[in-house]
Amino acid sequence: MVNIYRLEPKRTKLWNSFSLRYSRSLEYANHNADITIMGAVGLCIERYRQTMIDDNNECMRKNFKISASRSFISRTINTVTNLALYLYIGAKAYIGVFGVGNFFLYTGSVERFLRAVSDFGSSISSLRQNNDYLIEVYRYLDLPDEMYHGTLSVEKREDNKFEIEFRNVSFRYPGSDTFALKNVSFKFRIGERLAFVGMNGSGKTTFVKLMCRLYDPTEGQILLKGIDISKYNYDEYVKLFSVVFQDYFTFDFSLGENVSAQQNYNAEKVWSCLKKVGVWDKFSKAERGLETPLGLGYQNDGVEISEGEAQKVALARALYKDAPYIILDEPTAALDPIAEEEVYSKFNEIVGDKTAIYISHRLSSCRLADQILVFHDGEIVQQGSHEQLMTDIAGKYYELWNAQAQYYT
Repeated sequence: MVNIYRLEPKRTKLWNSFSLRYSRSLEYANHNADITIMGAVGLCIERYRQTMIDDNNECMRKNFKISASRSFISRTINTVTNLALYLYIGAKAYIGVFGVGNFFLYTGSVERFLRAVSDFGSSISSLRQNNDYLIEVYRYLDLPDEMYHGTLSVEKREDNKFEIEFRNVSFRYPGSDTFALKNVSFKFRIGERLAFVGMNGSGKTTFVKLMCRLYDPTEGQILLKGIDISKYNYDEYVKLFSVVFQDYFTFDFSLGENVSAQQNYNAEKVWSCLKKVGVWDKFSKAERGLETPLGLGYQNDGVEISEGEAQKVALARALYKDAPYIILDEPTAALDPIAEEEVYSKFNEIVGDKTAIYISHRLSSCRLADQILVFHDGEIVQQGSHEQLMTDIAGKYYELWNAQAQYYT
Protein backbone atom coordinates (compact mmCIF):
# COMPACT_ATOMS: atom_id res chain seq x y z
CA MET A 1 0.00 0.00 0.00
CA VAL A 2 1.37 3.41 -0.96
CA ASN A 3 1.46 5.73 2.03
CA ILE A 4 -0.07 9.09 1.04
CA TYR A 5 0.58 10.60 4.47
CA ARG A 6 3.62 12.65 5.33
CA LEU A 7 6.26 11.33 7.66
CA GLU A 8 6.07 12.88 11.10
CA PRO A 9 7.44 16.45 11.06
CA LYS A 10 9.83 17.78 13.68
CA ARG A 11 7.01 19.53 15.50
CA THR A 12 4.98 16.34 15.99
CA LYS A 13 8.05 14.34 17.03
CA LEU A 14 8.92 16.92 19.65
CA TRP A 15 5.45 16.88 21.14
CA ASN A 16 5.17 13.07 21.06
CA SER A 17 8.53 12.75 22.80
CA PHE A 18 7.52 15.14 25.56
CA SER A 19 4.06 13.55 25.95
CA LEU A 20 5.64 10.11 26.44
CA ARG A 21 7.94 11.35 29.20
CA TYR A 22 5.09 13.28 30.79
CA SER A 23 2.79 10.22 30.86
CA ARG A 24 5.55 8.14 32.45
CA SER A 25 5.96 10.76 35.14
CA LEU A 26 2.25 10.61 35.91
CA GLU A 27 2.60 6.87 36.56
CA TYR A 28 4.42 7.74 39.78
CA ALA A 29 1.09 8.84 41.24
CA ASN A 30 -0.30 5.33 40.85
CA HIS A 31 2.40 3.87 43.10
CA ASN A 32 2.56 6.44 45.89
CA ALA A 33 2.55 3.77 48.62
CA ASP A 34 5.70 2.10 47.23
CA ILE A 35 7.34 5.48 46.74
CA THR A 36 6.66 6.59 50.30
CA ILE A 37 7.61 3.35 52.04
CA MET A 38 10.75 2.74 49.99
CA GLY A 39 11.99 6.32 50.47
CA ALA A 40 11.94 7.19 46.78
CA VAL A 41 10.12 10.53 47.18
CA GLY A 42 13.22 12.61 46.49
CA LEU A 43 14.13 10.57 43.42
CA CYS A 44 10.63 10.87 41.96
CA ILE A 45 10.41 14.61 42.61
CA GLU A 46 13.76 15.16 40.91
CA ARG A 47 12.80 12.99 37.93
CA TYR A 48 9.44 14.76 37.69
CA ARG A 49 11.22 18.14 37.82
CA GLN A 50 13.55 17.12 35.02
CA THR A 51 10.69 15.89 32.87
CA MET A 52 8.23 18.68 33.51
CA ILE A 53 10.62 21.63 33.70
CA ASP A 54 13.81 20.87 31.80
CA ASP A 55 12.25 18.74 29.08
CA ASN A 56 9.18 20.94 28.92
CA ASN A 57 11.25 24.08 28.46
CA GLU A 58 13.42 22.46 25.78
CA CYS A 59 10.42 21.03 23.96
CA MET A 60 8.47 24.27 24.11
CA ARG A 61 11.51 26.29 23.04
CA LYS A 62 11.98 24.18 19.92
CA ASN A 63 8.25 24.06 19.27
CA PHE A 64 7.99 27.85 19.64
CA LYS A 65 10.87 28.30 17.21
CA ILE A 66 9.12 26.20 14.57
CA SER A 67 5.76 27.94 15.19
CA ALA A 68 7.32 31.41 15.13
CA SER A 69 9.03 30.82 11.79
CA ARG A 70 5.82 29.52 10.22
CA SER A 71 3.79 32.36 11.72
CA PHE A 72 6.27 34.95 10.43
CA ILE A 73 6.10 33.58 6.88
CA SER A 74 2.29 33.40 6.98
CA ARG A 75 1.89 36.93 8.34
CA THR A 76 4.38 38.33 5.83
CA ILE A 77 2.49 36.80 2.92
CA ASN A 78 -0.84 38.08 4.28
CA THR A 79 0.55 41.59 4.84
CA VAL A 80 2.09 41.83 1.37
CA THR A 81 -1.11 40.50 -0.26
CA ASN A 82 -3.33 42.92 1.69
CA LEU A 83 -1.08 45.86 0.90
CA ALA A 84 -0.98 45.04 -2.83
CA LEU A 85 -4.78 44.69 -3.08
CA TYR A 86 -5.49 47.84 -1.12
CA LEU A 87 -3.01 49.83 -3.25
CA TYR A 88 -4.62 48.45 -6.40
CA ILE A 89 -8.18 49.32 -5.27
CA GLY A 90 -7.04 52.72 -3.98
CA ALA A 91 -5.32 53.54 -7.28
CA LYS A 92 -8.45 52.60 -9.23
CA ALA A 93 -10.59 54.83 -6.99
CA TYR A 94 -8.03 57.68 -7.27
CA ILE A 95 -8.15 57.75 -11.07
CA GLY A 96 -11.96 57.64 -11.02
CA VAL A 97 -12.65 54.13 -12.23
CA PHE A 98 -15.25 53.80 -9.40
CA GLY A 99 -16.58 55.94 -6.59
CA VAL A 100 -15.87 56.07 -2.86
CA GLY A 101 -18.84 53.81 -2.05
CA ASN A 102 -17.54 51.07 -4.31
CA PHE A 103 -14.10 51.48 -2.73
CA PHE A 104 -15.47 50.39 0.66
CA LEU A 105 -17.49 47.62 -1.00
CA TYR A 106 -14.43 46.20 -2.73
CA THR A 107 -12.14 46.48 0.31
CA GLY A 108 -14.75 44.72 2.48
CA SER A 109 -15.06 41.92 -0.07
CA VAL A 110 -11.30 41.54 -0.25
CA GLU A 111 -11.05 41.38 3.53
CA ARG A 112 -13.69 38.64 3.76
CA PHE A 113 -12.03 36.72 0.93
CA LEU A 114 -8.61 36.84 2.63
CA ARG A 115 -10.12 35.75 5.93
CA ALA A 116 -11.78 32.79 4.22
CA VAL A 117 -8.47 31.84 2.56
CA SER A 118 -6.71 32.09 5.94
CA ASP A 119 -9.34 29.86 7.62
CA PHE A 120 -9.06 27.37 4.77
CA GLY A 121 -5.29 27.27 5.21
CA SER A 122 -5.67 26.71 8.97
CA SER A 123 -8.09 23.81 8.34
CA ILE A 124 -5.67 22.22 5.88
CA SER A 125 -2.85 22.63 8.42
CA SER A 126 -4.95 20.96 11.14
CA LEU A 127 -5.82 18.07 8.85
CA ARG A 128 -2.19 17.53 7.97
CA GLN A 129 -1.21 17.60 11.65
CA ASN A 130 -3.96 15.09 12.50
CA ASN A 131 -2.61 12.83 9.76
CA ASP A 132 0.74 12.85 11.55
CA TYR A 133 -0.93 11.45 14.66
CA LEU A 134 -2.98 8.93 12.69
CA ILE A 135 -0.05 7.62 10.69
CA GLU A 136 0.86 5.09 13.40
CA VAL A 137 -2.71 3.76 13.32
CA TYR A 138 -2.52 3.26 9.56
CA ARG A 139 0.88 1.60 9.89
CA TYR A 140 -0.60 -0.82 12.41
CA LEU A 141 -3.66 -1.53 10.24
CA ASP A 142 -1.40 -2.14 7.25
CA LEU A 143 0.61 -4.85 9.01
CA PRO A 144 0.23 -8.05 7.00
CA ASP A 145 -1.62 -10.98 8.58
CA GLU A 146 0.81 -13.85 8.11
CA MET A 147 -1.39 -16.42 9.84
CA TYR A 148 -3.02 -18.95 7.52
CA HIS A 149 -6.83 -18.83 7.60
CA GLY A 150 -8.65 -22.00 6.69
CA THR A 151 -12.14 -22.34 5.29
CA LEU A 152 -13.53 -25.45 6.99
CA SER A 153 -16.62 -24.80 9.07
CA VAL A 154 -16.62 -25.83 12.73
CA GLU A 155 -19.58 -28.14 13.17
CA LYS A 156 -22.07 -26.82 15.71
CA ARG A 157 -22.78 -29.39 18.40
CA GLU A 158 -25.33 -29.15 21.19
CA ASP A 159 -23.41 -31.76 23.20
CA ASN A 160 -20.22 -29.59 23.28
CA LYS A 161 -18.10 -32.57 22.23
CA PHE A 162 -15.26 -30.78 20.52
CA GLU A 163 -12.21 -33.00 20.85
CA ILE A 164 -8.84 -31.20 20.79
CA GLU A 165 -5.45 -32.89 20.70
CA PHE A 166 -1.85 -31.63 20.92
CA ARG A 167 0.44 -33.84 18.88
CA ASN A 168 4.20 -33.34 19.37
CA VAL A 169 3.78 -29.58 19.66
CA SER A 170 6.78 -27.31 20.17
CA PHE A 171 6.79 -23.53 20.16
CA ARG A 172 9.47 -20.85 20.19
CA TYR A 173 8.68 -17.15 20.42
CA PRO A 174 10.04 -14.97 17.59
CA GLY A 175 13.61 -13.87 18.27
CA SER A 176 14.13 -16.48 20.99
CA ASP A 177 16.47 -19.46 20.83
CA THR A 178 14.66 -21.27 23.66
CA PHE A 179 11.54 -23.36 23.20
CA ALA A 180 8.65 -22.26 25.42
CA LEU A 181 7.02 -25.66 24.76
CA LYS A 182 8.88 -28.81 23.75
CA ASN A 183 7.29 -31.86 22.12
CA VAL A 184 4.03 -31.65 24.08
CA SER A 185 1.32 -34.24 23.39
CA PHE A 186 -2.05 -34.27 25.14
CA LYS A 187 -5.63 -35.19 24.29
CA PHE A 188 -8.52 -33.49 26.08
CA ARG A 189 -11.38 -35.50 27.48
CA ILE A 190 -14.70 -33.74 26.93
CA GLY A 191 -16.22 -32.29 30.12
CA GLU A 192 -13.09 -32.82 32.21
CA ARG A 193 -11.82 -30.31 34.82
CA LEU A 194 -8.11 -29.76 34.32
CA ALA A 195 -5.61 -27.82 36.39
CA PHE A 196 -2.30 -26.61 34.95
CA VAL A 197 0.46 -26.01 37.50
CA GLY A 198 4.12 -25.13 37.32
CA MET A 199 6.55 -22.34 37.97
CA ASN A 200 6.51 -19.06 36.03
CA GLY A 201 7.73 -19.54 32.49
CA SER A 202 7.06 -23.28 32.47
CA GLY A 203 4.77 -23.05 29.42
CA LYS A 204 1.23 -23.08 30.89
CA THR A 205 -0.02 -19.84 29.31
CA THR A 206 1.79 -20.57 26.04
CA PHE A 207 -0.07 -23.90 25.88
CA VAL A 208 -3.41 -22.08 26.24
CA LYS A 209 -2.55 -19.41 23.66
CA LEU A 210 -1.56 -22.08 21.15
CA MET A 211 -4.80 -23.92 21.85
CA CYS A 212 -6.77 -20.72 21.16
CA ARG A 213 -4.66 -20.20 18.03
CA LEU A 214 -3.26 -16.85 19.10
CA TYR A 215 0.00 -18.40 17.87
CA ASP A 216 0.76 -21.23 15.49
CA PRO A 217 3.07 -24.07 16.63
CA THR A 218 6.69 -23.99 15.55
CA GLU A 219 6.57 -27.76 15.26
CA GLY A 220 3.84 -30.38 15.54
CA GLN A 221 0.07 -30.09 15.17
CA ILE A 222 -3.00 -29.11 17.17
CA LEU A 223 -6.04 -31.05 16.00
CA LEU A 224 -9.79 -30.50 16.30
CA LYS A 225 -11.67 -33.74 15.56
CA GLY A 226 -8.51 -35.06 13.92
CA ILE A 227 -8.02 -32.06 11.59
CA ASP A 228 -5.35 -29.39 11.97
CA ILE A 229 -6.97 -26.31 13.52
CA SER A 230 -5.36 -24.06 10.87
CA LYS A 231 -7.75 -25.62 8.33
CA TYR A 232 -10.81 -24.25 10.12
CA ASN A 233 -12.41 -20.84 9.73
CA TYR A 234 -10.59 -18.75 12.34
CA ASP A 235 -13.61 -16.79 13.63
CA GLU A 236 -15.63 -19.98 14.08
CA TYR A 237 -12.75 -21.76 15.82
CA VAL A 238 -12.13 -19.09 18.47
CA LYS A 239 -15.81 -19.21 19.42
CA LEU A 240 -15.04 -22.55 21.09
CA PHE A 241 -13.19 -20.79 23.92
CA SER A 242 -14.08 -18.50 26.80
CA VAL A 243 -10.83 -17.32 28.34
CA VAL A 244 -9.93 -15.11 31.28
CA PHE A 245 -6.23 -14.33 30.85
CA GLN A 246 -3.87 -12.97 33.50
CA ASP A 247 -3.91 -9.57 31.84
CA TYR A 248 -7.71 -9.31 31.68
CA PHE A 249 -9.28 -5.85 31.71
CA THR A 250 -12.63 -4.12 31.86
CA PHE A 251 -13.73 -1.67 29.19
CA ASP A 252 -14.81 1.87 29.98
CA PHE A 253 -18.26 0.85 28.79
CA SER A 254 -21.47 -0.05 30.59
CA LEU A 255 -21.65 -3.06 32.89
CA GLY A 256 -23.90 -4.92 30.46
CA GLU A 257 -21.53 -4.31 27.55
CA ASN A 258 -18.57 -5.42 29.67
CA VAL A 259 -20.16 -8.75 30.50
CA SER A 260 -21.64 -9.46 27.06
CA ALA A 261 -18.93 -7.81 24.92
CA GLN A 262 -21.82 -6.63 22.73
CA GLN A 263 -23.91 -3.51 22.28
CA ASN A 264 -27.16 -5.47 22.18
CA TYR A 265 -27.26 -8.06 24.94
CA ASN A 266 -29.57 -10.33 26.91
CA ALA A 267 -30.05 -8.47 30.21
CA GLU A 268 -31.44 -11.50 32.03
CA LYS A 269 -28.43 -13.58 31.00
CA VAL A 270 -26.02 -10.82 32.12
CA TRP A 271 -27.63 -10.65 35.58
CA SER A 272 -27.49 -14.44 35.81
CA CYS A 273 -23.75 -14.49 35.04
CA LEU A 274 -23.07 -11.73 37.60
CA LYS A 275 -24.99 -13.68 40.22
CA LYS A 276 -23.04 -16.87 39.50
CA VAL A 277 -19.68 -15.18 40.09
CA GLY A 278 -20.86 -13.48 43.29
CA VAL A 279 -20.97 -9.81 42.30
CA TRP A 280 -24.71 -9.41 41.68
CA ASP A 281 -25.44 -7.66 44.99
CA LYS A 282 -23.14 -4.72 44.27
CA PHE A 283 -24.57 -3.85 40.87
CA SER A 284 -28.20 -4.73 41.53
CA LYS A 285 -28.37 -1.73 43.87
CA ALA A 286 -26.83 0.66 41.32
CA GLU A 287 -29.22 3.36 40.10
CA ARG A 288 -28.48 2.70 36.42
CA GLY A 289 -28.26 -1.07 36.70
CA LEU A 290 -26.60 -2.68 33.67
CA GLU A 291 -26.16 0.77 32.12
CA THR A 292 -23.74 1.73 34.89
CA PRO A 293 -20.48 2.87 33.22
CA LEU A 294 -17.35 1.15 34.51
CA GLY A 295 -14.46 3.60 34.64
CA LEU A 296 -14.21 7.28 33.77
CA GLY A 297 -12.85 6.95 30.25
CA TYR A 298 -15.98 8.17 28.48
CA GLN A 299 -18.40 9.35 31.17
CA ASN A 300 -17.78 11.43 34.27
CA ASP A 301 -20.35 9.50 36.31
CA GLY A 302 -18.62 6.15 35.79
CA VAL A 303 -18.00 3.75 38.68
CA GLU A 304 -14.50 2.75 39.73
CA ILE A 305 -14.54 -0.89 40.86
CA SER A 306 -11.91 -2.81 42.81
CA GLU A 307 -9.52 -5.23 41.14
CA GLY A 308 -11.31 -8.17 42.72
CA GLU A 309 -14.67 -6.94 41.39
CA ALA A 310 -13.13 -6.39 37.96
CA GLN A 311 -11.90 -9.98 37.96
CA LYS A 312 -15.42 -11.21 38.72
CA VAL A 313 -16.79 -9.11 35.84
CA ALA A 314 -14.22 -10.75 33.57
CA LEU A 315 -15.31 -14.17 34.86
CA ALA A 316 -18.95 -13.27 34.17
CA ARG A 317 -17.90 -12.34 30.61
CA ALA A 318 -16.43 -15.82 30.16
CA LEU A 319 -19.69 -17.37 31.34
CA TYR A 320 -21.83 -15.19 29.08
CA LYS A 321 -20.02 -16.41 25.96
CA ASP A 322 -21.12 -19.94 26.84
CA ALA A 323 -18.30 -21.65 24.92
CA PRO A 324 -17.50 -25.40 25.11
CA TYR A 325 -14.07 -24.70 26.65
CA ILE A 326 -13.67 -22.38 29.65
CA ILE A 327 -10.10 -21.39 30.52
CA LEU A 328 -9.14 -19.47 33.65
CA ASP A 329 -5.51 -18.33 33.52
CA GLU A 330 -4.73 -17.00 37.01
CA PRO A 331 -8.04 -15.07 37.03
CA THR A 332 -8.33 -14.91 40.82
CA ALA A 333 -4.94 -13.46 41.75
CA ALA A 334 -6.56 -10.38 43.30
CA LEU A 335 -8.99 -12.41 45.39
CA ASP A 336 -8.35 -13.70 48.89
CA PRO A 337 -8.10 -17.50 49.30
CA ILE A 338 -11.68 -17.85 50.56
CA ALA A 339 -13.11 -15.83 47.66
CA GLU A 340 -10.95 -17.81 45.24
CA GLU A 341 -12.19 -21.10 46.66
CA GLU A 342 -15.76 -19.81 46.32
CA VAL A 343 -15.22 -18.86 42.67
CA TYR A 344 -13.69 -22.22 41.75
CA SER A 345 -16.40 -24.15 43.63
CA LYS A 346 -19.11 -22.22 41.78
CA PHE A 347 -17.39 -22.76 38.48
CA ASN A 348 -17.29 -26.46 39.17
CA GLU A 349 -21.08 -26.32 39.52
CA ILE A 350 -21.92 -24.09 36.55
CA VAL A 351 -19.43 -25.42 33.99
CA GLY A 352 -21.71 -28.38 33.42
CA ASP A 353 -20.63 -30.52 30.50
CA LYS A 354 -18.04 -27.98 29.33
CA THR A 355 -14.31 -28.64 29.48
CA ALA A 356 -12.69 -26.39 32.10
CA ILE A 357 -9.03 -25.51 32.50
CA TYR A 358 -7.70 -23.77 35.62
CA ILE A 359 -4.23 -22.26 35.85
CA SER A 360 -3.31 -21.25 39.38
CA HIS A 361 -0.26 -20.93 41.59
CA ARG A 362 -2.42 -21.71 44.63
CA LEU A 363 -2.27 -25.48 44.51
CA SER A 364 -5.10 -25.90 47.00
CA SER A 365 -7.50 -24.94 44.19
CA CYS A 366 -6.18 -27.80 42.06
CA ARG A 367 -7.85 -30.37 44.29
CA LEU A 368 -11.14 -29.48 42.57
CA ALA A 369 -9.76 -30.73 39.24
CA ASP A 370 -10.25 -34.18 37.79
CA GLN A 371 -6.71 -34.18 36.47
CA ILE A 372 -3.63 -32.01 37.03
CA LEU A 373 -0.97 -31.32 34.39
CA VAL A 374 2.42 -30.32 35.80
CA PHE A 375 4.53 -28.14 33.48
CA HIS A 376 8.28 -27.69 33.83
CA ASP A 377 10.71 -26.15 31.33
CA GLY A 378 8.14 -26.30 28.53
CA GLU A 379 7.18 -29.94 29.04
CA ILE A 380 4.36 -31.82 30.76
CA VAL A 381 6.38 -33.77 33.32
CA GLN A 382 3.47 -35.23 35.33
CA GLN A 383 -0.28 -35.71 35.09
CA GLY A 384 -2.88 -37.25 37.32
CA SER A 385 -5.18 -36.45 40.26
CA HIS A 386 -3.94 -34.69 43.40
CA GLU A 387 -3.89 -37.94 45.34
CA GLN A 388 -1.96 -39.76 42.62
CA LEU A 389 0.64 -37.02 42.22
CA MET A 390 1.21 -36.71 45.97
CA THR A 391 2.36 -40.34 46.12
CA ASP A 392 5.39 -39.46 43.97
CA ILE A 393 7.59 -37.76 46.55
CA ALA A 394 10.32 -37.25 43.95
CA GLY A 395 7.94 -35.53 41.53
CA LYS A 396 7.63 -31.83 40.71
CA TYR A 397 4.06 -31.58 42.00
CA TYR A 398 5.05 -32.90 45.42
CA GLU A 399 7.85 -30.33 45.51
CA LEU A 400 5.54 -27.46 44.56
CA TRP A 401 2.82 -28.55 46.99
CA ASN A 402 5.17 -28.77 49.95
CA ALA A 403 6.83 -25.47 49.05
CA GLN A 404 3.45 -23.84 49.78
CA ALA A 405 2.18 -26.19 52.49
CA GLN A 406 5.19 -25.63 54.76
CA TYR A 407 3.91 -22.11 55.53
CA TYR A 408 0.51 -23.46 56.65
CA THR A 409 1.67 -26.32 58.89
